Amino acid sequence: MTVPAGTISPAEPGTVLAEELAFGLGLARRAGALLMDRYERLEQIDYKSARDVVTEADHLSETLIVEAIQARYPGDAILAEETGEHRAVAGEAPTSGRGRVWIVDPLDGTVNYANGIPVFCVSIGLVIDGVPALGVIVDPTRDELFAATSDGPATLDGRSIQASDKDKLSDFVISMALAGRSATTRARNVRKQIRIPRSMGSAALALAYVANGRFDAFIQQGGLSAWDVAAAGLIAERGGARVSAMDGGPWFDLARGPRSIGILAAPPAHHGTLLGLVREARSA
Repeated sequence: MTVPAGTISPAEPGTVLAEELAFGLGLARRAGALLMDRYERLEQIDYKSARDVVTEADHLSETLIVEAIQARYPGDAILAEETGEHRAVAGEAPTSGRGRVWIVDPLDGTVNYANGIPVFCVSIGLVIDGVPALGVIVDPTRDELFAATSDGPATLDGRSIQASDKDKLSDFVISMALAGRSATTRARNVRKQIRIPRSMGSAALALAYVANGRFDAFIQQGGLSAWDVAAAGLIAERGGARVSAMDGGPWFDLARGPRSIGILAAPPAHHGTLLGLVREARSA
């Protein structure tokens, strides 16, 4: 990392979560530095499923993050990708929808990471009473840190950012992943209206890219978990994008199980059109 040890981007002035934001920024940088220390030098890769892997870096990063949160905020619950639910000291379950819950993805884009592809990130979110309130995502290969709170703007390395303002849908470059029997038809329906789709292999980073227009939109029909979207969805939303579930409803629900979430994020002027295209194709 090029940022000196202990250096963090300043919290956005006026946010009621300034302390938590500063903590999250520093913690994400520490986890990102850990990942880079082991990048292309992994000693162990295990298979979680036929298409998913986990490395020692996932576990080390998660341990670092979870232990730091427990030490700083022992009254908060944690939901982490590799170790699951960590109840608060008071006993509140992370998925209860009550109180404060930190949502942690210690390494989003593990397959990329394990293969030496430099597209991955650390994602840390804070959800309060079931509503995303803070999100931090660090891309350690580019030394970039996206962040947002529910009462402030989306930022990249401390500077405010905005979602795409392109007038024409035909100019859009989007992150898109559709699945199911009609996936080809649905994808074709969208591709006809945009410039081109791309797939990065890190949903959290791709969704965060909507906040500053690197991707004009993000569409993924399922396969996502709370730790993929809690931070990135808030960042995209605070950047000015409209974020929704694939049925147009609320995009975040702690009660949803792993790999059961689908999201569409786009500038408000084009969100409805993209949602309509996907729905049209699904009924075709």
